[in-house]
Amino acid sequence: MERNNQTLITEFVLLGVSGFSELQALLFLVFLMSYITTLTGNLLIFTLTLANPSLHTPVSFFLRNFSFLEISYISVTLPKMLADLILEDKTISFTGCAAQMYFLLFLGGTECFLLGVMAYDRYAAICHPLHYPCIMNNIRCTVLAAVSWLSGIFMSFGKTSVIFILGFCGSHEINHFFSDIPPVLKLACGDTFLNEIVFFMSALIFITFPFVLILVSYLLIIIAIMNMPSAEGRQKDFSTCFSHLVVVTLFYRAGIVMYLRPNSAYAPDMDKLLSLFYTVITPMLNPIIYSLRNKEVKGALRRVIARNCFLKTRL
Repeated sequence: MERNNQTLITEFVLLGVSGFSELQALLFLVFLMSYITTLTGNLLIFTLTLANPSLHTPVSFFLRNFSFLEISYISVTLPKMLADLILEDKTISFTGCAAQMYFLLFLGGTECFLLGVMAYDRYAAICHPLHYPCIMNNIRCTVLAAVSWLSGIFMSFGKTSVIFILGFCGSHEINHFFSDIPPVLKLACGDTFLNEIVFFMSALIFITFPFVLILVSYLLIIIAIMNMPSAEGRQKDFSTCFSHLVVVTLFYRAGIVMYLRPNSAYAPDMDKLLSLFYTVITPMLNPIIYSLRNKEVKGALRRVIARNCFLKTRL
């Protein structure tokens, strides 16, 4: 790469909402409560599905992976966002910026594939109920989860490398809450057209492939449900898919708008709003959505609460 007349940048400044200082205290409280809620909800689901033998099922296994992923995902961005809202120093080192982008892409890519795997699990349960224990055995569940995590690891490494091999000159202010690709790419020197093409194509593959898997799975699920003779059976099977469909809609709607568009359509204020949706709001809502719709999780939670209340009364 040509780096003549370029200033070596060792750190960036995350602007966030620096132009609206009157909102920073309110946003700090909102983000802090969101972080606590997300950690509490996902840790609760993770612990319940791990500690209760009755929840050692393929659905709970993937839900446990999903909860751990959400805890990691929100922890990549929110602690730094909280610090920037109360501290004057809003800098992030060059290495820290690259690391934050890597883990953000890694966990986001893993979530894409994990949602696809969870859709396949629902397809196997509804369309092949008699063979479901054989189809989704422990080994296959472990392999599918491992493939999801490994896909995110390798995908994020390639994307991050494409961005940070560029030279950066001039402004070092990132007009965002965290190190995301569009605002960082705006600071790069020279022609970034090739980098944009590589990024778009990789995003197209790693977003649309799991999304197509989800669409095909649910198309087959809908066909199977419509062919059921019992209205009660149709309602029961559809209810098992409802939580997953809501999570897919929340996640993919923001992800497609953010990453499957030309860089010329970059709008800083809109991107900040969208980024809050998929990095703060969605991880906070996911445990609520799954716990309220999952009868097994609710049952396990009631048993834990009842057991604790019983022990307190005995003491």
